[in-house]
Amino acid sequence: MDLFGESTNWVQKLAPILEQYKDQKHPLNYQNRYQLVVMVVLSAQDSDANINKIAPALFEVFPNIESLAVSNVNALLPYISGVRNFATKANWLLEIAQTIKKDENIPLTMEALIALKGIGRKSANVIMRESHAPAEGIIADLHVIRVAPRIGLLPETKDGIKAEKLLMQVLPKNIWGEIGMAISFLGREICRPKPKCPECPIKNICTYYIKNF
Repeated sequence: MDLFGESTNWVQKLAPILEQYKDQKHPLNYQNRYQLVVMVVLSAQDSDANINKIAPALFEVFPNIESLAVSNVNALLPYISGVRNFATKANWLLEIAQTIKKDENIPLTMEALIALKGIGRKSANVIMRESHAPAEGIIADLHVIRVAPRIGLLPETKDGIKAEKLLMQVLPKNIWGEIGMAISFLGREICRPKPKCPECPIKNICTYYIKNF
């Protein structure tokens, strides 16, 4: 197997998961783009399940960016106090809301999204993917960082930015929008820290499986 090289036909090899997870909605249970942005910011270093749990009460009080923009930290904190780094994230969300002002002003380019507080490349890629905006990068969350080296797509790294950069070098742009989330779903469902290899649709091209089975 030609590891980490562009000559490897990864599009063909990854086709089963691209097909299996194509257009599957992100696990964050958002109802619109405003909710998506807020939940993505809150989910950093926290679990999607936890954010889904606190979201309904939060959005009942803050239904849109306008309501958030005229609020303050003390009003917001009770609704997000169960989230990791909640005080910092409260300030980020208020600054985002005061910068954007209206839901319809939420940007959908990498440059504009990462200019907002609390939104890095991973978060921007998620927002763009879920909004069907043209991909400018590849989602590289903790699942992707674990799974991509395991299947032989990348060398080992714990750095999400480095992982994304390497993925962008190896994979053609026409699959950028879906492949990150496809690998992430594979990591959430099958390629867990203790992987369920017999269930994996791409086990036959996976270096870990070939080496261990």
